[in-house]
Amino acid sequence: MPRLPLPFLLAAVLACVSPDASAWNAEGHRIVARIAEAGLRPEARAEVDRLLAAEADPGLAGVATWADELREGDSVLGKRSAKWHYINFDGRCGFEPPRDCRGNNCVVTQTNMMFRTLADASMPDESRAAALKFVVHFVADMHQPLHASPRDDKGGNDYQVNLDGEGDNLHRIWDGAILARRGLAWEAYADELLQTPLPDDPTLGSDRPVLEWALESCRLVEAGEVYPPDGGHVIDAAFLDARRPLAERRLREAGYRLAALLNHALAPPARRP
Repeated sequence: MPRLPLPFLLAAVLACVSPDASAWNAEGHRIVARIAEAGLRPEARAEVDRLLAAEADPGLAGVATWADELREGDSVLGKRSAKWHYINFDGRCGFEPPRDCRGNNCVVTQTNMMFRTLADASMPDESRAAALKFVVHFVADMHQPLHASPRDDKGGNDYQVNLDGEGDNLHRIWDGAILARRGLAWEAYADELLQTPLPDDPTLGSDRPVLEWALESCRLVEAGEVYPPDGGHVIDAAFLDARRPLAERRLREAGYRLAALLNHALAPPARRP
């Protein structure tokens, strides 16, 4: 699969903008980034620091929302990348690129492509820095279950719910309302989640870990762990609280896995001290 350096991306044109594709709110993305930062090897951390040195907030948490901000703006790359934040599996949790990722416009393929750009030390620093910011964001995106759904409702954007008498959609509930119930600032939330390390992660031994992470999200939707029971549309605090452990687990998984991905790209075994 060819790499797309930043100059090429900036020259590309997208015919249309896809529907709202935000995943996790800004705090959720920063939580994932902070967990990942704690797991970086020294060599990877040094390269992250070097690539992000020109950023206003030069750290993973500081660039965690860059891809959303880019998409919300009016830049060519922002419009082109709109479809890269999610994947719509067509009715079942199995990956068929021509069906699920036409034109390489999905979070699975783009994360892999950006990883390859980031890992290639011969690429320009500008392209590698952009790839790093995309990878940080996309790994978090695909762990929000509704960003890799088999259902035909635009990742829950078309699934209307009523919470405390207010109308909303299920996607937005998963983006922030569930996490907001905990009442913690993102730094404290991340530090709390770091207190519970993940068990051995079999996906890290896979030859296609990024796809495995997206398929996990798809299967959570398929198993009925994401939507209100019995197709209901009225939800309450009990619904939010019942799903918070799953949301927190996905944040932890995203953070630990992002660290593993960045370590592999920036501090692979052959280059470790």
